[in-house]
Amino acid sequence: MPKMKTNRAAAKRFKKTGSGNLKRNKAYRRHILTKKSAKTKRNLRKQPLVDSTNVKNMKKILPYL
Repeated sequence: MPKMKTNRAAAKRFKKTGSGNLKRNKAYRRHILTKKSAKTKRNLRKQPLVDSTNVKNMKKILPYL
């Protein structure tokens, strides 16, 4: 049986937590931050977990993560 290939684009964007969940980054934190409030920027710092509806597909493209 050949090895499965990891989707490299996804591997760069997602990390695994200690409990096995997947962390992701939020959008809208790259540029044009001057017009965003401090509260918005503070909330964008937190890394949310991947939604449960997407986990099955994520595990498929990230078999060794």
